[in-house]
Amino acid sequence: MSYFDAASAAPLHPVARQALLASLDEGWADPARLYREGRKARMLLDASREAAAEAIGCRADEVVFTPSGSRAVHTGVAGALAGRRRVGRHLIVSAVEHSSVLHSAEVFEAAGGAVTRVSVDRAGAVAAADYAAALREDTALAVLQSANHEVGTVQPVAGVAEVCRAAGVPLLVDAAQSLGWGPVEGDWSLLAASAHKWGGPSGVGLLVVRKGVRFAAQGPVDERESGRAPGFENIPAIVAAVASLRAVRAEAAQEAVRLRELTERIRARVPEVVADVEVVGDPERRLPGIVTFSCLYVDGEALLHELDRAGFSVSSGSSCTSSTLTPSHVLKAMGVLSEGNVRVSLPMGVAGADVDRFLEVLPGAVAAVREKLGAPAPATAVRARELVVDSLGKRCPIPVIELAKVIGDVPVGGTVRVLSDDAAARLDIPAWCEMRAQQYIGEEPADRGTAYLVRRLT
Repeated sequence: MSYFDAASAAPLHPVARQALLASLDEGWADPARLYREGRKARMLLDASREAAAEAIGCRADEVVFTPSGSRAVHTGVAGALAGRRRVGRHLIVSAVEHSSVLHSAEVFEAAGGAVTRVSVDRAGAVAAADYAAALREDTALAVLQSANHEVGTVQPVAGVAEVCRAAGVPLLVDAAQSLGWGPVEGDWSLLAASAHKWGGPSGVGLLVVRKGVRFAAQGPVDERESGRAPGFENIPAIVAAVASLRAVRAEAAQEAVRLRELTERIRARVPEVVADVEVVGDPERRLPGIVTFSCLYVDGEALLHELDRAGFSVSSGSSCTSSTLTPSHVLKAMGVLSEGNVRVSLPMGVAGADVDRFLEVLPGAVAAVREKLGAPAPATAVRARELVVDSLGKRCPIPVIELAKVIGDVPVGGTVRVLSDDAAARLDIPAWCEMRAQQYIGEEPADRGTAYLVRRLT
C-alpha cells in the first residue's frame, strides 16, 4: 500500500519512535515536583522546549505545548483576541484557512465580533495588499496559514506580517503544514503547529506567543505551560515530537528537492494521461510534497475507492466525499473545479517507483468511474436553441455530466439551462465552462434550486 496522504498525518518518523520509547522510562513523573523523578521529567520537558524554540526561531519561554494543533489555534486566537479586546473586536482571516481557524472565527463572530475573510486568487494565495486593505482601527488580530493544507500553495507570510506590524496588529501564523520544512519567515507574533504533520506522534501541538504580545488565556487555567495549556504534559510524546522535528529538518533540504521532482512529474503527467483534468494550486510557490487535481465527470468518493483498491491512500476536497455534500471551502474560494478532486501528499522517503505506478493506475481508475457514471460521448444532433436539464436531487458530478451530454444538442449561440439544488454546481458548472471553452452566463432563481445558464460557443 502506498500512503499518499502525509498532509493529513505523516507516518511516525523512526527518530520519534526511538525518542518516545526511550522517554517512557524517564518522563512519566510530574515535572512540577522536586523529587528525583520529577526533576528528570522536568529536564526532558525543558530540553524539548529549548529544542523546539531553536527550530522555530523564538525564545524557549515563548513556547507552550498543547494537546493538538487545533487546540493551539483555538487557544492562540481566543487568547490574542481577549488580550486586545480594548483595541477592538475585529478579526482578519483568509478564506482558505484550516477549519480550526474558521471555527474560531465563527465562535468569535457569534459572540458579537466582526470577521473579515480575505479572498484568494485562483492559485489559492492571498495578497498582502488585501490584508492591508482589511485592517481597521479596531482590528485585534490577523491570522494566515504559512501554506495551504489542500493545494500546497505557500502564502506571503512575510509581506502580510510587515503590513500587520506597521499597523500594530499581531499576526498569528498556522504553520502546521510547513514547519517541518523550515522556520516561518517574517515578523509574526503568534504561531501554531501540530506534530503529526511532520512525523511526530499525534496529540502534541505547539503554540508560540512572542514577548510583548497582549494575551489573555481563556477558560480554566493552571500553573502548567504558562497557564495556556492546562493539564498534565505528555512528556514522552513531547520529547518524540521535538526529536522528529529536528530529524526532519536535518533531512528537509535534500528531501525537498526530491519531492519537488516527484510532484512536478505528477503535475505534468496527469493532464497527459487523463482527459479533462484541472491541476490546481500555485505551480511554483508550493510545498514540496503536495499536488492536487480535479477530474471532470468523476465522483470523488468513487475515485478514492478505486485508488484505494489499487493500493493508494489519497484524500479529496470534493463534495462527493463529504457528509455535507458541499465542496471544500478552499476549492470554492479559489473558484476551481471541485468534482473528482484528488490531493496527493507524499511523505518523506516515498519511492519514486510508487509515484510511477500511481500514474499508471490513475487513468484506468478515472475511466472506470466515468464509465459507471455514464460520462458523455461527443454529441452531434442539434434540436433547439435552448435546452433545460433537470438535475434536481442529483449530486456531483451528475449535473455537469448531464450538461456535457446535451451541450452539443444546441447550436452555437444556443443555451442550456441546468436546474440543480447541489451547492457544488455553483462552482463546478462555471469551471466546466472555462475548461471546455463555453460561456457561463450566470444563475437565476428557479422554483426549486437554481438555474445555471450556459451558452455554447464552440
